Amino acid sequence: MDTAVSAPPLTDHRRRLLDAMSHAVARKGYAETTIADLAAEARVSRRTFYEHFDSKAECLIALYEVASEQALAVLRSAIDPQRDWHQQVEQAMAAYLSTLACNPMLLRTLFIAILGLGPQGLAARRHANRRLAEFILDVVNGPATPPARSAPLPMPFAMGIVGAINELILQAIEEDEVATLPQLTSTAAQIARAMIDGATS
Repeated sequence: MDTAVSAPPLTDHRRRLLDAMSHAVARKGYAETTIADLAAEARVSRRTFYEHFDSKAECLIALYEVASEQALAVLRSAIDPQRDWHQQVEQAMAAYLSTLACNPMLLRTLFIAILGLGPQGLAARRHANRRLAEFILDVVNGPATPPARSAPLPMPFAMGIVGAINELILQAIEEDEVATLPQLTSTAAQIARAMIDGATS
């Protein structure tokens, strides 16, 4: 069972601190960013920082969660539910990869630095991946989505799609080719379609 709780509401100070984390890591990387940097960037005191976050790592995880929700919102707004799900997959992949390519440094931080935060970071990543997999299931198994399937796509297959796409993104990050992510749309969509079409109940 997924026990993750909803993120706290974004108060003005909390939003400014998350923006500060985003800007700071884009400029100098997570490892070199200090709490003093974040407080200064957000124009708040260190005491205010600790009123919202226990640590720099907790602030990064909060940023990761917000960015993941924004990416999911992009996916949801990109598709046309009346179209064949094959076309919906292509639309979603194009929107998702284009969004990720917009900020290479932040993308590197969110995909790589989060893995160095231990169990809490891994839990945040797992929750985000599951949300993406649930989105895939909504699209493919939706009652109004043609063509009709003889059996629903199982969750492990949806998680497999998310994992495969994440590997493509990580490879682009490692090879410093984040700007080319939109060019992977066709490949990512083919992977998704192959796994969905090949799924058995």
